[in-house]
Amino acid sequence: MADTSAVISIGTNSTRMLLVDWSAKRFGLFGGHATRIVKQRSTGTRIGEGLAESGRLDEVAMRRTLEVVQEYMNELRGKTERLHAIATSALRRAENADEFIRQIRDITGVKLNILDGKEEAAASFRGAVPSLDDVENERVGVIDAGGGSTEYAVGEHEHPGHSLSCEIGAVRLTEWFPALAGEDGMVDNQTIDKARAKARELLDRITSLPSVTAIAIVGGSATTALSVVRGHHAHFGDQILRRAKLRDAFNMLCELPFEKRKTVPGMNPQRADILPAGMLILDTALELLGKNEATVSYTDLLFGYLLLEREGSLYLT
Repeated sequence: MADTSAVISIGTNSTRMLLVDWSAKRFGLFGGHATRIVKQRSTGTRIGEGLAESGRLDEVAMRRTLEVVQEYMNELRGKTERLHAIATSALRRAENADEFIRQIRDITGVKLNILDGKEEAAASFRGAVPSLDDVENERVGVIDAGGGSTEYAVGEHEHPGHSLSCEIGAVRLTEWFPALAGEDGMVDNQTIDKARAKARELLDRITSLPSVTAIAIVGGSATTALSVVRGHHAHFGDQILRRAKLRDAFNMLCELPFEKRKTVPGMNPQRADILPAGMLILDTALELLGKNEATVSYTDLLFGYLLLEREGSLYLT
């Protein structure tokens, strides 16, 4: 069997899978390793749906997530002997996580590793840094705006020296301000102002970390925002997302009802309700950090986790 490893990740909004062949010499060098992304999948399962109100994982959300995990396992069968399963914000917060963890182990045969905020930030940093050019001796930052939380890490080379996790994500901000979803039509300015104020309040801690010369952003909100700005889906070419373009796209989406948003070129329809919240979080974070642009990285938490696991890094426990 080839030198492969895989990870299944259960996020607040999406369940994802990544299979990497470390020996294949395609798609360039990532983090000092010759690697090939053999397979990657992302499915919107929204395990965090309703969690803010009940404090518990919803039964239907758990069932659809487990079904996707089973699909991923069917695809991975016979392709790797090194499988990992991780989870982030929703599983950190849920009162009934234990039963779900047991069911994941029954399906995958491995223990579900629930990353704390610093572990998540470290893995996202490790995965994203290779996408930043000419920053080998500079301090850089990585923002991971997820569904349930937003991580920020700062460091040089491959590992962050500072990291933190903020209790705000695209799903949670939309739940706090339901009008952002567009179900009732155009989002009013009062809602936007209140949501932005909430984002500033919960993200303000990122300003306590050392200053950086460049920023990378990762996660579904970042990649989908870039696709909407471009007007098409693409994982290549210019990966710079400028705040001015981000704001223009945010304002455009807020003027559209939910169903119309799903038809916008570059949109992932599953994210049509939460993307404005994700965009607002990214815009606010960049504003707080005094940056007018960021590099969107398509290698992120999953790739970083596999790299750290392979290296036996102390950042993962």
